[in-house]
Amino acid sequence: MRAEQAGQAGQPGQAARDPSLLSIGEVLAQLRTEFPDTTISKLRFLETEGLVQPQRTPSGYRKYSPEDVARLRYVLAAQRDQYLPLRVIRQQLDEGAHVQAPTRPTLVAVTDDFVPEEPSRVHRDELLTRAGIDAALLADLERHGLVTARAGDWFDSDAVTVAEVAGRLAAYGIQPRHLRPYRAAADREAGLFAQVVAPMLRQHASLRDTGDRRDLASRARADEALRELMLLSQRLHLALLRLGLDETLGH
Repeated sequence: MRAEQAGQAGQPGQAARDPSLLSIGEVLAQLRTEFPDTTISKLRFLETEGLVQPQRTPSGYRKYSPEDVARLRYVLAAQRDQYLPLRVIRQQLDEGAHVQAPTRPTLVAVTDDFVPEEPSRVHRDELLTRAGIDAALLADLERHGLVTARAGDWFDSDAVTVAEVAGRLAAYGIQPRHLRPYRAAADREAGLFAQVVAPMLRQHASLRDTGDRRDLASRARADEALRELMLLSQRLHLALLRLGLDETLGH
């Protein structure tokens, strides 16, 4: 497939005329139904890592074949479901891993450079509605440092998630004061992960300041490292929690 893709990539006129090929925005719209955290930067990063090789139009726009989309689905699913690093996924693909291509692409009217996203800011009343909690619980969460209102009294999407989970835990008698260790542990973990990606972000800033277009790839690499670290953290936490419960409950 790599040889075929390389040959096609050298025919930009053909890429512009082929109706079966998708723009990066159309591919993103398809993938987000199954992988909602996918971004255009992520797709470009996977290209720089050699996991997919879209064709190019004469004006330089990327055009993805059904096989390209199938490879992307394989990569994203392997990351999400098996927590595999990209080097392992690349090896699997190079060794002939089975990639099921769709028989017909679903076209979605999305521009090449813009896909609308869910609002990332909500005000207090909207947070209460979306999280399904009351003002008293929100005030308690704020008092214990689990959520913090930004200037203008708005909250980000992560605060909504924290509030929603806290509301469900409250049904089991678990109160915000019991959740403070989670915040402390998360802050320590954030500091550790920040040390890991700091050199990547410094490289990104250096390239950006010199006008080097590789700065986009360096930022995407840092974002990918953080994403993988967070997935590994979730996997480790769940395993340790199960071990703890087994030991405590005698299972």
